[in-house]
Order: sequence, then C-alpha cells, then structure tokens
Amino acid sequence: MNEEMAWVTQAQQGSDEAFTKLVEAYQTHVYNLCYRMLGEPESAEDAAQETFLRAFQHLHRYDSKRPFATWLLSIAAHYCIDRLRRRRFAMMSIDQDEEEGGFELPDADAPNPEAEAVHSEQRQRMQGLLKRLDAVDRAAIVLRYWEDYSEAEIAEALDLTVSAVKSRLHRARRELAGLWQEETPRPKHERRPHESPAF
Repeated sequence: MNEEMAWVTQAQQGSDEAFTKLVEAYQTHVYNLCYRMLGEPESAEDAAQETFLRAFQHLHRYDSKRPFATWLLSIAAHYCIDRLRRRRFAMMSIDQDEEEGGFELPDADAPNPEAEAVHSEQRQRMQGLLKRLDAVDRAAIVLRYWEDYSEAEIAEALDLTVSAVKSRLHRARRELAGLWQEETPRPKHERRPHESPAF
C-alpha cells in the first residue's frame, strides 16, 4: 500500500491528521482546477474548500480501485459545473463587459521585460475564452490540458463515455481556436501570397 492509500485508509477510519495530509498533497491541484473553471480567485478558494468538505463527508464512498486524485478532482469539477450552471446569466453579462473592454495585446516584438506582460495578457485572454465554453466542455479541457488527464480519466471523472469526451474535446478546441482568431488583431501589413517572405 502506498503512502497516499495509507492516508486515505486512516482518514476513512477517522484520522483528521491523515485527511490533512491529503489536503496538503492536493490543495494546489484542486485550486488550479477550480480557478480554471470559475475564473476568479475567491470563487476558486471557496470551491476548493467545498471540494475538500464534500470529500471528507463522502470519504466512506471512495472506491480504492480508482485513483484518489481522479475521485477528488471529479468532485471539484462537478461542483464547479453546478456553480457555473447556477450563475450562467451572471457570467453572460460579465463576458459582455469583457468583450466591450476588449483584449489588447502588447507588441510581441517588444523588449524582454514586456514579454511577460504579453504572456500574462494571453493567459488572461485564454481564461476569458474558457468562460465562454459550456461548463462540461470547460471541465474536459481543463482536465486534459492543465491536469494532463487521459481521455479515459476524464470520462471517469465527468461520468461520460470516452467517445463523448473525445467529441467534447474536439468541439471545445475548435470553439476556442475560433474565438481566439476572432479576437486576435490582424497585422497592419499582410504579405500577399506571391510576395517574398522578406518583404
């Protein structure tokens, strides 16, 4: 039995210390998932706390045949999906405000100190685009590209079939790419097809 499973077993038997070790081991993963899903630090903190509370309350239901991380992140993902569905109309108005404000990227050829500002803006921009995805699609994208879950693990975490996960990931990637292109400012001078790349 590995150390993590020993903690789970001890926590199931009522050890608060063992559950604290599980929290310490997974708090960053859970927070990051919640932040990518909800897009706001305070909401992510609340969701992470709620995830661990629910995990503690339902620890007796945990099936040791499945990875603990998958079980825990599935609780977080489902909680965030529920939150997003409940506040869907509020999120729509937030998105409209962001669209009106627009996203301006600094010049990518700027000196190095500003490169981090560009990167930061792009991260914020991607977070804004994630908000526009369906809640379950967003969860699938976050689990795949930020948590590095396999399609089978995502299917297990979100109670979907593997083919449904593949379909959702494909659709969400296309939607994100389309949204990213729509909001990317076009260069002032575009080379015509017959021109040399040097001009």
